Amino acid sequence: MSMKLFVGSLGSDISGSELSEAFGRFGTVVSAVVIMDRDTGRSKGFGFVEMSSQAEALSAIQGLNGKEIGGRNVTVNEARPKEERPRRPFDNAGRGRR
Repeated sequence: MSMKLFVGSLGSDISGSELSEAFGRFGTVVSAVVIMDRDTGRSKGFGFVEMSSQAEALSAIQGLNGKEIGGRNVTVNEARPKEERPRRPFDNAGRGRR
């Protein structure tokens, strides 16, 4: 069974393919994505990597947590499910209020 990992403290120029390459040393990478800000198009500084097995994922956590990827020491741990957040009301322009 695959396991999804959270990768934090990424540099702004790291790509999904670079993440995939770094994690590939620990097993089969099912997917690797860097989360981008939709307004600026820049990295939000974190991403997710899905490994094909729990054993490979745990090996990647042990091997990469606190280590350097793309010039920055990254945080790697098991991804948690996304929490439900209350929806914000919309203004007349269709944007959420802040």
